[in-house]
Amino acid sequence: MNPRRKSRLYVAVAVLAGLGLTAALVLYALRSNIDLFYTPSEILQGKGENHEKPDVGDHLRIGGMVMPGSVKRDEKSLEVHFKVYDARGAIAVTYTGILPDLFREGQGVVAQGVLGPGNVVDAKQVLAKHDEKYVPPEVADAMKENHNGPAAKYAANEGGKS
Repeated sequence: MNPRRKSRLYVAVAVLAGLGLTAALVLYALRSNIDLFYTPSEILQGKGENHEKPDVGDHLRIGGMVMPGSVKRDEKSLEVHFKVYDARGAIAVTYTGILPDLFREGQGVVAQGVLGPGNVVDAKQVLAKHDEKYVPPEVADAMKENHNGPAAKYAANEGGKS
């Protein structure tokens, strides 16, 4: 092979290897910052065809309705415990901080945080649903399901239990 072609080949291979390494590092960095959206039933029963459940320590967003009777506030701190439910399950959420003004029982919320042992979400941020003008498609689907009869029955049955 011609020495000139050989040097060009080495440069091309080095550039491709550098691009591959850069892409791998970017994807690895983004992987740790991705928050996946789950409903309470998807955390309990799994998501998708393989029924994949999130692991303890995973960053996630959970969306659903605040279960009536489940909001418990600590009198000495800003810590709040509540349950988020959908048609097939409920998940406990803990949050330390000031909740949004629109947060209340029976209201739609999205909590972003880390899944802890016992399927308890340690939320870092809580967002309250305020209107129907724009809702991400996956949240809209989950909310539609929550307004069905089974969700209301589930809330009525579970609302008194804590």
